[in-house]
Amino acid sequence: MSSAWMLVAGLSFALMGVWVKLAAHWFSSQELVFYRSAFGLLLVLGGLVAHEGIDGLRGVLGPHLALHLRRGIVGFAALATFFHSLTLLPMSVAITLNYTSPLFLTLLLPFTLKERLRPTQYAAVVLGFVGVALLLRPWESRGDLAAGLIGLASGFLAGLAYVHVRALGRLDEPEWRTVFWFAAVSSLGGALFASLEGWQPEVLPHAELLLMLGLTATLGQLAMTRAYRKGQTAMVAAFAFSTVVFGSLLDVLIWKETLPALAWAGITVTVAAGVWAAILNTRVEKTT
Repeated sequence: MSSAWMLVAGLSFALMGVWVKLAAHWFSSQELVFYRSAFGLLLVLGGLVAHEGIDGLRGVLGPHLALHLRRGIVGFAALATFFHSLTLLPMSVAITLNYTSPLFLTLLLPFTLKERLRPTQYAAVVLGFVGVALLLRPWESRGDLAAGLIGLASGFLAGLAYVHVRALGRLDEPEWRTVFWFAAVSSLGGALFASLEGWQPEVLPHAELLLMLGLTATLGQLAMTRAYRKGQTAMVAAFAFSTVVFGSLLDVLIWKETLPALAWAGITVTVAAGVWAAILNTRVEKTT
């Protein structure tokens, strides 16, 4: 039953995508990255101080600060490209491309963590990119191919970020410290790029959108953490793709989005391959 928390996370992350698309009418994607990350950072700091007092803040440095910062930079890049793709593409497409991360993670494992791949893992990757090809359909002359490549880049960067998370896990780094540095670096990065583009001066009239963005993102993070702690890892990895299902349903219900049959086939194939790759990666991780 604990694995079902991943369904809560999936719905929360899909709703986060809704708030990003709605807020994008007034805010740049970099501003939204900042507000989402700053909200999470304040919650982590508040929880840390409430639990351990002011002295607990000394523990944020830890012995592996450089690795945390690298993970934070890669995670920020993944979040920034994902949010930007959400402003350019139908939500179902942007989320699907972002959830190619298990495919990229599979390809990265031999080079980063020196893990040997099995033939079935390669098969899952090939199947996944067949689905991506059906989704983006590069043989058609359409204007959103560049946007699709940005979404695909978010999947690659998310896979690379997870490599860093796995490396930190092997070093027994606490999850809260990883979340703290991700939120801190993303807040700083979002603020920097938003300053270069120019801030939206009228925040208060749209504050409820930013609040809902922060709340759904945080709820998703908490539910995902609980699912991975308490649930069966393989089932949780499969349930993670519920975000694509919820996002596609919300796309149709809110924006009346219509995609060609090939695109829906591409989403289905990509999700199936992603679930397969995530489960295979989990099994390999248990044996290494």
